[in-house]
Amino acid sequence: MYLASICRTAVFAAALLLSCTSGRAQTATELMQRGDVYDLKFQADDALRYYLPAEKLEPANVDLLVRIARQYRHLMSDASTGAEKLRIGAVALDYGKRAAKLGPKDSDAQISPAITYGRMLPYQGNKEQVAATPLIKAAADRAIALNPRNDVAWHVLGRWHQVLANMGALKHMLGGLIYGKLPSTTNEAAIVCFERAIAINPNRLRHYIELGRTFAQMGKSAEARKYIEKGLSMSNIEKDDAELKQRGREDLAKLP
Repeated sequence: MYLASICRTAVFAAALLLSCTSGRAQTATELMQRGDVYDLKFQADDALRYYLPAEKLEPANVDLLVRIARQYRHLMSDASTGAEKLRIGAVALDYGKRAAKLGPKDSDAQISPAITYGRMLPYQGNKEQVAATPLIKAAADRAIALNPRNDVAWHVLGRWHQVLANMGALKHMLGGLIYGKLPSTTNEAAIVCFERAIAINPNRLRHYIELGRTFAQMGKSAEARKYIEKGLSMSNIEKDDAELKQRGREDLAKLP
């Protein structure tokens, strides 16, 4: 009887402790840790259920703002219309800009807005695209200066060179006449960036596919096939990997 009473008391105490623990206010760090579980699974809505309350507790937390911007980019990828993608992208961009302003020495914070600008470009008009172009380059340069081993920043810079090097001559001329001079660059500059990204982090398939696509645009079919096929052979580990692979397959099919 006495032993049973002790057991009941112990169970009650454990339940009370659990109740108090689950009921207490969580810190921003604890909320971020819980959100990180869903971030790793690319479950943006679930991650934001923890990140956004954490932001209310620590609105100047640079790492948190970078995480939130990433979730909105994930949601942007899942949106079904260009208008919706731009709306969500604007939210991601706002968080990225805040992170960059609050973290002038943080490489990941500096590259965050540039990633979002790049995601928004296909859905914007010429004027917005031209306005974003120097901002992407400046952000990538800052991120690399702060951390030369930031492979994401090298990839963004590579895409910047790749897109501008292959922009149609008419669009390039009109952009310069109407909205201001567009910078000129080369595919070779893009290749240097993608190769640097691969050297730093050989586990991102995006680096290989975009390097291959750059060679394809240069008419170098053997090199293009080599790197695109390498990327296609790798496992999907990031949110947009399946989309990137599809882009790679389309370019591969066009090779002679």
